[in-house]
Amino acid sequence: MSLDRIDIAILDSLQKDGRIPNAALAEKVGLSQSACSRRLDNLEKSGVIRGYHARLSNAALGHQLTAIVHISLSGQFEKTLSDFEAAIKRCPNILSCHLMSGEYDYILRIAARDLADYERIHKEWLSAMPHVTKINSSFALREIIDRTAMGMKPEMA
Repeated sequence: MSLDRIDIAILDSLQKDGRIPNAALAEKVGLSQSACSRRLDNLEKSGVIRGYHARLSNAALGHQLTAIVHISLSGQFEKTLSDFEAAIKRCPNILSCHLMSGEYDYILRIAARDLADYERIHKEWLSAMPHVTKINSSFALREIIDRTAMGMKPEMA
């Protein structure tokens, strides 16, 4: 989908405030409410906007520890990958999982209450995942950036 400057302005505004009312958004980007609503529908239907959600604080919910985990599998056959991916989706503490190029097959971001909780997650979930041959865990000391907004520039159009 080709984005023009108005689409970019809509996306930029929504990234800053996903709960902005359509009337305020329309005024902000210089459209009528109906035209703005149509643009939003198109951005949603095309998949540019994947959804709306509330950002929660892991720390406020009692998850003080963030682990970055690198996983190696026994191979990269389609069945090996799909078995692992199906299993990893069931673990509620995994915040993100990415198939990687390079030394490791996957990288995970995991929220845990503390080190003992991470040990439980490691034993009950990670070690039990199909085809896992190596688990390498690192622990975040401090969060510097956790962006949900991508910079929108007119040259993207």
